[in-house]
Amino acid sequence: MTDANTINLLLPEIVLVVAATIIFVAGAFFDARGGWRWIACCALAVAAAALVWQGSAMASLAPVPRAAAAYGPVTGDYFALVICWFALGLGLLLACMAEGSQHGNNTSHWPCSEWVASLLLVVAGIMLSAQANDLVLVFLALELISIPTYVLLVLSRGDMVGREATVKYFFLSVISSGLLLYGFSFLYGATGSTELASLTAVTGMSGSGASLVHLGLLLALAGLGLKIALAPFHFYAADVYQGTSATAAALLATAPKVAGIVVLLRLGAAARLDLATYGWQVLICLAVLTMTVGNVMALWQQNVRRLLAYSSVAHAGYLLIGISVWGAVRMRDGVANASGEPAELAVGAVSATLFYLAGYVVATIGAFAAVSYLGRTRPIDRVSDLQGAAKLYPGGAAALSLFMLSLTGLPPMVGFWGKLLLIVRALSVDGGSIGLGSMKSWFLGLAIITVLNAAISAAYYLRLVAAMYFRPGTGEAVERRPGGAELAMGLTAMIVVVLGLFPASLMHYSNAAAKSAVTPLKSARAGETPPRDAVGLLQNQK
Repeated sequence: MTDANTINLLLPEIVLVVAATIIFVAGAFFDARGGWRWIACCALAVAAAALVWQGSAMASLAPVPRAAAAYGPVTGDYFALVICWFALGLGLLLACMAEGSQHGNNTSHWPCSEWVASLLLVVAGIMLSAQANDLVLVFLALELISIPTYVLLVLSRGDMVGREATVKYFFLSVISSGLLLYGFSFLYGATGSTELASLTAVTGMSGSGASLVHLGLLLALAGLGLKIALAPFHFYAADVYQGTSATAAALLATAPKVAGIVVLLRLGAAARLDLATYGWQVLICLAVLTMTVGNVMALWQQNVRRLLAYSSVAHAGYLLIGISVWGAVRMRDGVANASGEPAELAVGAVSATLFYLAGYVVATIGAFAAVSYLGRTRPIDRVSDLQGAAKLYPGGAAALSLFMLSLTGLPPMVGFWGKLLLIVRALSVDGGSIGLGSMKSWFLGLAIITVLNAAISAAYYLRLVAAMYFRPGTGEAVERRPGGAELAMGLTAMIVVVLGLFPASLMHYSNAAAKSAVTPLKSARAGETPPRDAVGLLQNQK
C-alpha cells in the first residue's frame, strides 16, 4: 500500500513535477529567456538534494545489499538509487544543450518554458521507471517520458519537417504503448496482481497460466523494442532524428533507451527469465539483427542525424548482449548459487550492460552537442558539411572525434571497456547441448558477430573524423560567446576520457547496482521504514 514511506521515496520526482508545473504556468505570463534553463538546473539540484536528504548519497557504497524491499508501488533498492542519479545527470546535460525552435536556418538561442518543463518531466519519468514495483506505475512512468517528448519534438523544430517527425513518433509511440499495455494485461491475468514481486511466484507454472505469462512478456518486449529502437521495430528512428534538432535527437537517443533497459531488467528480475526456455535465444537473435541492421544501414547515410540514428539502433543491439547472458545463466543455474548470493556471471552480465549504457549515453549526448556546436553558424545536415571543421573549430572537431572513437569502441575511451566487458561476459558462458546447439556455441557466435559489427561501425564513425580533418572546407570561423552546447560538449568529452583512463569507479557503481537489480524484490512488512542508506539496506536483510 502507499504510505509516508512511498512519498519519501518519490520526493525527488515530486520536486521535478512541481517545478515543471510552475514553469509551465509561469511561462504563460513571463518571458525569462535564458532563465528557464537555469531554473531547470536549480530544480535538478533540489531533486539531487532530496536524494541526499533520503540518506542515499552515492558515497555510502561500500556495503552492497543483497536484496531490497518494495514499499507499496515503489522500491527502495540500490539499483533505483543509481538510475535516479544517472537520470539527474542526463537531465543536466540536456538542459545545458537546450535551444529554441528551429525555423529553416534560424535557431532561437533560448529554450522556451514548455521545452524546459517537458524535459523535467522526462527526467522524472526515467527516475520513476527505475523505482516502479507495479505494472501500472511502470506504464505511467514510460508515458511520462513519451508524452512530454511529443512536446519537445514539435517545439524543437517548428517547420513542416519537424511536425512530420513529431507525428511519426507520436503514432509509433501509441503502438508501443498499446503493445506494452496489452502484454501487462496478460501478466495481470496470469498472476491476479500488478505487483512485479507477484510475477516471481509464477515460476514453474504450467498450462494456460504459463502461456499467458510467455505471451505477456513477448508483447512487453515488443513494446519496449519500439521505445528503444530494436530491429525490426527501428524503422521510425532515422526519419524522426533527421526531422528534429540535435538536442531533441540526443534526448530520443538516450532517455527512452535508459528507461527501456531499466524496465526490461526489472521485468527480467521479477518474472525470472527461466520461465521461457528459449527466451535468451530470442534476445540473442534480436541483438544480432539489431546491431547488424543498424551498422549496415549507417554505412549508406549521408545525413549526420540519420547516421547517428542508425548508430543508436546498433547500440541497442549491443545492450541486449548482457541481458541475454543474464537470461541464459538464470535458466542454467537458477537465481543464486549455493551461498544464496546472486550468480557471479549474472551480476557481471547486468553490470556490463549498465556500464555500456552509461558510456553510450555520455558519448551520444556529446556527439549531438558537438554537432550543435559546429552547426551554430551554418547547419550541419550532411557529412560533407563537416569538411574543414578541424581548421575552423579545432575544439569541437576534437571533441566529436573523441565521441566517435568511444562509440566505435577504441581504447582508451570508455566505449572500449563497455564492448570488452560485454564480449568477455558472452565468452564466459558455458553450457551443454540445448537442442539447437550448445549454449557456449551460441555465445561464441554472438561475440564474433559483435566484433565484426564493431569493425563495420568504425567505417562510418571514422568517416566523420576524416571529413573534419582530411577534407578541405569552405567558410570562416565566427567568434561567439560560449553557450550550453559547448558546456555539454566539454563535460561529456572530459567524462569519456576520464572514465576510459580510469574505468574502475564506474565498474564499481555498475556492479553494485547490478547485484541489486538481479535480485527479485520482496514486499516490505507493514509499517517498515525504508532504509536510508546502503548500510541500512544490508541491516534490514539481516
